[in-house]
Amino acid sequence: MEEFSLAFPGGKKVEVIYGKHRVLTDQPVENGGDDEAMAPFDLFMASIISCSGIYALSFLRQRNLNTEGLNIRMYPVWNNDEHRMSEIQLEVDTPEDFPEKYKGALINVIGACAVKRHLETPPEIKVNIN
Repeated sequence: MEEFSLAFPGGKKVEVIYGKHRVLTDQPVENGGDDEAMAPFDLFMASIISCSGIYALSFLRQRNLNTEGLNIRMYPVWNNDEHRMSEIQLEVDTPEDFPEKYKGALINVIGACAVKRHLETPPEIKVNIN
């Protein structure tokens, strides 16, 4: 896997650089930013739903099923006492002609998303200062 690096284009913006790709993050106005991009935590959340989406889309395509109407909505449940999310709920809309026999398999496939798996067994994060 290639190196991830950062650029700081001004204000509270942070740009993530990975290979030929760049992703801009910013902070909301109330946190001193310009709100011109998702905050880092929002981008983290977006990785969960986008991973779920590509797994669902691939499942349907591999079976030559209709993908029109496929949609996923995500609802984070915030725990004020712990100052973190205690649950993430995903609601999946399937195409009208989606076969009933595949519903359980689709749930399992979405649950196999690589981002979700890394949350279940998180990697150790080590910080080295040069």
